[in-house]
Amino acid sequence: MKAMRTVVSLLLVIVTLVPFGCAFAAQDGFTSTYTYNYDYWEDLRESPDAYRVETVLNSSSLGLDVPLNSPQSLYVRNHDIYLCDTGNNRIIQIRREGAVCTVTRIITAIQGSEVAELKTPSDCFVDVNDNIYIADTDNHRIVMVDKDLNFIKEFVKPDDPTFDGVSSFLPSRFVVDSSGRVYVQAKNVNKGLVKFEPDTTFTGFIGANKVVYNLAEYIWRKWFMTKEQRSQTSNFVPTEYKNVYIDNDGFIYATNVAFDEYDLKWDAAYPIRRLNNLGNDILIKNDRYPPIGDLDWVASSSDPAEGPSKFYDITVLDNDVYIALDNTRGRLFGFDSQGIMLWAFGTRNSVDGGFRQAASIEHMGYDLMVLDSLYCTLTIFTPTEYGRLIYEASEQYLRGEYDTSADTWREVLKMNANYNLAYRGIGRSLMRQEDYEQAMYYFEMANDRENYGRAFRYYRKIWVEENLWWVAIIIAALLIVPLIRKRIKIMKWEVEYYEHNHVKKAE
Repeated sequence: MKAMRTVVSLLLVIVTLVPFGCAFAAQDGFTSTYTYNYDYWEDLRESPDAYRVETVLNSSSLGLDVPLNSPQSLYVRNHDIYLCDTGNNRIIQIRREGAVCTVTRIITAIQGSEVAELKTPSDCFVDVNDNIYIADTDNHRIVMVDKDLNFIKEFVKPDDPTFDGVSSFLPSRFVVDSSGRVYVQAKNVNKGLVKFEPDTTFTGFIGANKVVYNLAEYIWRKWFMTKEQRSQTSNFVPTEYKNVYIDNDGFIYATNVAFDEYDLKWDAAYPIRRLNNLGNDILIKNDRYPPIGDLDWVASSSDPAEGPSKFYDITVLDNDVYIALDNTRGRLFGFDSQGIMLWAFGTRNSVDGGFRQAASIEHMGYDLMVLDSLYCTLTIFTPTEYGRLIYEASEQYLRGEYDTSADTWREVLKMNANYNLAYRGIGRSLMRQEDYEQAMYYFEMANDRENYGRAFRYYRKIWVEENLWWVAIIIAALLIVPLIRKRIKIMKWEVEYYEHNHVKKAE
């Protein structure tokens, strides 16, 4: 009996300790931030992790005497990371070699300028010649310096009638194209991106956001308010962008967080835009739903955050995959060049891979770097085997290696049988190989009606061409047999009629 009580006691202890062991395991590294995607019916499907946390850098691990204070932006050039430590009026240059990150320079001032000290720098950019552009926000300029921090030129508030109502030029985010043109998102400018030529000449605005307004408010202003009342209320004006990024082809990706959430799934909100040099949005959206992040944003016990995804930043890999950083739930959303979601992961919990105030994202190769302005941390993610296979399959297809691409997608399916993009990828590869019947099967598995219809049309065309003689024979038979039968019936009637009449006469 005593032995029985001892056994029961041990079992109780084990049962009690197991949940705690699981809880600690869930917080070890990245296991607490799950990866997922959405199926055809917009249901969430968990998947293997596409990325894992390599390291989380903070003031202590970087060896900074002065702790980070409200850092706002990241920029990566080759193996160097430029971190805008906005609250401390400085830019920290970090060299990453393998898994080792070392601070190599702290930029607080420039040489040869009337205003030397930086003041709340909020963004930076480094060109191919290692010239550094800095959004020196509270000094009201974009300043350009060489690699040794010698002043070259600055872009300031334009002397133009379109800026008459703007009190101060406050650049917050910007990009520079290969020709040296600068495109600036200013805090108090809502006409689009401010465009400067390489010689600092202002040449206008591009890509203005669409006007956001409430229909009821519009009707009230239009029909029930007097002219004096309308003059005292704010006009409907375009909203400002949140962030910008320029890809290798010179197209500007811009994120927008001011929209009506009910417009998202109808593709009327445009949280991500891809602007050409005329300011037109040319973002490709070939999925069932546009690239908007989470499809369900109602708060729950497991996810207390409420509201749709708000993309505070975006980065574009060399393979045209773009990753948007959601501040609402601290998540990263990857989309391919067709606007199809590859994966999503992240959390707002205080664990490795979680963010409280996700502010900026950059990439170095396939590795992703996310800056948290509240925790003052820089998290570096590296792709898992699952994530690398997804990239590899997509790139193989783009290079024309269709057989290899299909094989790689099959490897992805071994890890995640619910991954619709893998079925679609195999189907597209089979289409290129003109195996339309098999392609139809995979498109059906992916619920891809458009590509299924395209494959079916090709399959039907080939089938008809290969069976043309049989089709002709069948058609001929369907046309001729009734005629022959009709002719036989007529002949039979004539014979019977003849016999009937002549027999009577003979009798």
